[in-house]
Amino acid sequence: MKQIYIFLLLTVMLSCKNESKEPTVEVKDDFTEEKVAKAQEVLSKVIERAGGEKYQTSAIEFRFRGNKYSSVRNCGMYELQKVQVTEDGDTIKDVLSNMGFERFVNREKLNLPDSLVAKYSNAVNSVHYFAQLPFGLNDPAVKKTYLDTLSLEQNKYHKIKVQFAEEGGGDDHDDVYMYWVNMVKNTIDYLAYSFEVNGGGMRFRKAINPKKVNGIRFADYENYAPKEDNINVEDLDKAFMNDQLKKVSEIINEDIKVVVGKDKCN
Repeated sequence: MKQIYIFLLLTVMLSCKNESKEPTVEVKDDFTEEKVAKAQEVLSKVIERAGGEKYQTSAIEFRFRGNKYSSVRNCGMYELQKVQVTEDGDTIKDVLSNMGFERFVNREKLNLPDSLVAKYSNAVNSVHYFAQLPFGLNDPAVKKTYLDTLSLEQNKYHKIKVQFAEEGGGDDHDDVYMYWVNMVKNTIDYLAYSFEVNGGGMRFRKAINPKKVNGIRFADYENYAPKEDNINVEDLDKAFMNDQLKKVSEIINEDIKVVVGKDKCN
């Protein structure tokens, strides 16, 4: 297994680095220079605490809800995979990389319409995004701002709001994310987000079962939804404390394996 990871990692390392231009981020009233700098400072500590540069040259594998996920990253180049086996015994492999998206059924590549490419790409990216948080929160397309300091379940937290620039932020750039960072441990203990797909909605997640695998931190989550529709995503922390949320599922990643490259990115 380890040899497979090293082979994948070396394969990606042979590719040239991504030289795409950084997107321009519009600064709004709640994204003032001071608030943005504070959020950047907090999230930089969180990323360093969770694994830092190890993410940049990593090969990660895990299982989620019966499907196998794997990622290979090297200094901006990446390949994210999802492999599932259907009830009929077919093997479906989705591959999302700097080069785009591809789907294979029993090793045969499919020609997909743009609508399905976007749908399947988002599905793969979403699972990897949450599994590998806080990696990615300092990407150029991320718009972040510091909101407040507060208490949740007897701990003190930084409250940070994150959105994404339209350029480089993907099809879900209108979604809003919230992160509650433990002021002592520098870990994301809670997060929330709004989404527009499938009719839209909101979720609030509480991190559980934190662990480090080969120097990279992972966590599972209790997943909550509002009992009523009149709650703002920024107020889901208050709703959680006031019993206005209901637990709808658990996000559990299993069989996590990590190989980290020895070289660092420039």
